[in-house]
Amino acid sequence: MELSTPLGRISISSDAIAQIVAETVRESYGVVAMAGPKWLPARSTRGIEIGRDGDQVMVDVHVVVEYGLNLAEVASTVRNRSGYEVERLTGLPVRAVEVHIEDVRKTA
Repeated sequence: MELSTPLGRISISSDAIAQIVAETVRESYGVVAMAGPKWLPARSTRGIEIGRDGDQVMVDVHVVVEYGLNLAEVASTVRNRSGYEVERLTGLPVRAVEVHIEDVRKTA
């Protein structure tokens, strides 16, 4: 992903954007885990896919939500906060943040 400025170009990797999303989702109320490929459990950006549509960023997030919470509300919060943080920290416009709730888990 690149931004052009009067002084030159800035490129931001998809991994950097995924890291921003991972931190934001980790802090979101109701999300108890990230979902994703079982063979990469230690990867901090597990369950996050970053795409591009022209100059815009598209984000897919796969999460596990705490049992008993309103799933639509948790997904909306994750979507809004993730989009806001990516735009705020990178300056790149976010076209869409798709939140996929893969599981619901009761916490102890």
